[in-house]
Amino acid sequence: MSPSPSLGQKPDLSPAAWQRRALLLAGLTIAYNLVEGLVSMGFGWADDSMALFGFGADSFIEVASALLVLWKLRDHADLARERRAALGIGWLFQLLALGILGGSLWQLWAHRHPPTTVPGLIIALLSLACMAFLWRAKLRAARALDSATLAADAACSRACIQLSGVLFLGSLLFLVAPALWWVDGAAALGLALLIGREGLGMVRAARSEHFSGGCGCGHD
Repeated sequence: MSPSPSLGQKPDLSPAAWQRRALLLAGLTIAYNLVEGLVSMGFGWADDSMALFGFGADSFIEVASALLVLWKLRDHADLARERRAALGIGWLFQLLALGILGGSLWQLWAHRHPPTTVPGLIIALLSLACMAFLWRAKLRAARALDSATLAADAACSRACIQLSGVLFLGSLLFLVAPALWWVDGAAALGLALLIGREGLGMVRAARSEHFSGGCGCGHD
């Protein structure tokens, strides 16, 4: 008699089941980030918050990344498709980083700041909760399917967690000490540096002659 699984242990999923789960996660990412992006950019524009506006723009990078995942999963075994999708996500990161960098430097130069950062605090908290779940779930799928694209998409979610933390801390500091006009612009600059570093690593990995399509993310 084969031993029964220990209490609380889930049986391993088949590759097809993991692929379905990855598709579901991509769909959830698209739905959530469309709403988050529109709301964040709306509040950021209305309140002159470059950090919040940039955070909202990052949500659409998440959407584009999830769309690349959907495209890649149409042919899971195609290495060329895997490379192009991973490279595409890396370039999306770089594009976003440049946009936020320019906006944050302009905001610091002009001494501009938002009248309130309460929306940033609320959005950052919601994003921390949602993206933490998506990141862990995507990382498990990337490991199960050994996919560089899924690992890069999980990195998008991890970067969003980091960005949410920066946004939250910057918003909280400005709320406590409004005289620190530079906090929002500095927070946006921090977002740009985090995104740019992540994207550069993705581009280098996808362009490497040693690229195998695997996620390279190890196991728990």
